[in-house]
Amino acid sequence: MTMTIEAPRSSTPAKKRTNWEKWGWIYMRVSGVLLLVLVFGHLASNLLFTEGGVHAINFGFVAGKLASPFWQIWDTLLLWLALIHGANGMRTIVNDYVERPGLAKTFKVLLFLSAALLILLGTFVIYTLDPCPAGADPALVASFCTAS
Repeated sequence: MTMTIEAPRSSTPAKKRTNWEKWGWIYMRVSGVLLLVLVFGHLASNLLFTEGGVHAINFGFVAGKLASPFWQIWDTLLLWLALIHGANGMRTIVNDYVERPGLAKTFKVLLFLSAALLILLGTFVIYTLDPCPAGADPALVASFCTAS
């Protein structure tokens, strides 16, 4: 008894396509680990290593931190990774539970637009926040600000 394998239907090689689900899965694992480091570093620096703990957090504290390029990059990474991670998780939920294709596409477009808007606005605030606003109460601004 001999076995024969039939020839493939097409002799042209298949076009390589990006497997977005695989890359989304990998992103969720990598960003999850990075987010753990970023979130716990953020909490430790704000609550444990700050004299006064949570009671010391006010506009001056935040503005003072965001005046440092290190904390700008830290908070930008935290913002971007968290929003993309969350949006990708919500996209997965939409894929799993929304059965109507049109409604699923609408949800995913709205999800993408809201995540993009929040990323843009958050990044804008991180890099343009003025730690020493004119006319502000000196008790509320960053410690390095001079009185106006």
